[in-house]
Amino acid sequence: MGTRAVSTAPDDHLNTDIAARTDSYFTRTKEVVTRYGDVRVTYAVFLRRPVISAPRLMLDWLERVARVRKTRFDFDLVYPEGSWVGAGEPLVYISGSLVQLSELETILLQKVGPACVAAHNAYQMCLALPQVEFLAMDARHCAGAEMQDMMAYGAAVGGAAAQREGAKGFTGGANDGTAHWFGATRGRGTMPHSLIGYAGSTLRAAEMFHETFPDLPLTALTDYFGKEVTDGLAVCARFPELAAEGKLLIRLDTHGSRFLEGLDPAESYSVLERHAPGAIRRYRSDTELRYLIGTGVSAAAIWRMRDALDSAGYRNVRIVASSGFSVEKCRVMADTKAPIDIVGTGSFLPEIWSETYATADIVEYDGVPRVKVGREFLLRRRTESKAAVS
Repeated sequence: MGTRAVSTAPDDHLNTDIAARTDSYFTRTKEVVTRYGDVRVTYAVFLRRPVISAPRLMLDWLERVARVRKTRFDFDLVYPEGSWVGAGEPLVYISGSLVQLSELETILLQKVGPACVAAHNAYQMCLALPQVEFLAMDARHCAGAEMQDMMAYGAAVGGAAAQREGAKGFTGGANDGTAHWFGATRGRGTMPHSLIGYAGSTLRAAEMFHETFPDLPLTALTDYFGKEVTDGLAVCARFPELAAEGKLLIRLDTHGSRFLEGLDPAESYSVLERHAPGAIRRYRSDTELRYLIGTGVSAAAIWRMRDALDSAGYRNVRIVASSGFSVEKCRVMADTKAPIDIVGTGSFLPEIWSETYATADIVEYDGVPRVKVGREFLLRRRTESKAAVS
């Protein structure tokens, strides 16, 4: 995973930014404590659901604040980046001056919860399809640059955790600004639907792209005219050398209002009966059935495309699948052994935003354990500090 390029407020504006964005009761608490005497406190930061630890953005930000304010914060990182964290387990203990830490709580929590949940989703997706590469295509669904950076970081952390268990994981992102999280300098991707509309045909769009970027692999997006198979094979026929070398990919992005070319419910059942009969004979929810044999990029659609490519002699042409690849959809695809080479997805973004809410409670005042009733589980079991910033 790459290093982070800080893109928040300049250091000389940092305190102004904190004062404007923090909850007022934290600022007023700072003023009260300043008047009556500072204490050293320890915060426990946790989430109420299982996650993958992704604390770097929060810790980087606290490091900046400590530097600007010429103070010191000590960290006891209980769960290192990329490790699994149970619901309610303290992720990290943060110690320092209450005057300095009080008004930081709002912003530090914003920077940890969503990234941890995104990392957990990414991890689960990668483990479901360990032989598939994942490409982070989340940017269009993010609420601005800060969320975009946070979600790409989460995907990289979750993907790296899955890679340690043998999965291919997330190998890149779709834009340059977050490529560093995946150890790259540039984003990946070939063409959107707008280029095909401009070119007037899928084949011409592929030709234009290859003429402009002859050294890049070519990924042909094939659903614009509803002829995924016909247009995909036409691109293969036009670029037989790329097809033979494995440098040609067909991307399936059929939207949910129509079937892939040549499919309907009956034919979709027939395709899966040939390739994964057990998958359609087990009990399924309506959502799982749609992923199997419904409209859009279903398991049947992916098998249909693979059959067409192989029958035409294009066995080295890879398939990129996109369109709603969530944790659940990845699990269904795994159950059918769908022949996917790359998944392009932004669906690792947290679906239920309330699950991303991180919480912090003070658990020590001047070294004395003290926490509100019902949160005793947060009390620190070990006191050694594993990291410090000053």
